[in-house]
Amino acid sequence: MADLSFNLSGVDEALAKMKEVQDLPKKKATRFALRKAANLVRESAKMGALSIDDPDTANTIADNIVVRFDNQHFRQHGDLKMSVGVLGGSTSKAKNTNNPGGDTYYWRFKEFGTEKMRADPFMRPALQESIEPATDEFLRQFDKALVRAIKRANRSR
Repeated sequence: MADLSFNLSGVDEALAKMKEVQDLPKKKATRFALRKAANLVRESAKMGALSIDDPDTANTIADNIVVRFDNQHFRQHGDLKMSVGVLGGSTSKAKNTNNPGGDTYYWRFKEFGTEKMRADPFMRPALQESIEPATDEFLRQFDKALVRAIKRANRSR
């Protein structure tokens, strides 16, 4: 999976609201908002995978595209991180019966190409076309969480 990062700007309004609420469960609100944003990227990747997937096969790449919380990254760095990827990851032809779409190890050949086959990416374009809508969704969901927390804090006073 390509490791792409970007910075959010223009969140001053949300930061001002955060200062109003000292006991806001920031990690829970942020994680919720991140998952909602990552789900938009996942849906875009699924649409791309459906367009390149062979309907004659029993395996479906789109069924194996998931959003996961990166617990290891959180423990090591303290930063919240959601990953959008394909189940089966980078393992070779290892059969994993837990994948709903079957064994789709070949997704990376489609995404990155091989020596004899050109790349037909679906994950990278999904992220590129979803950055703005995902950022907007993150800000919308995070703002909702802040408003709820402010209301809760004001009720308890």
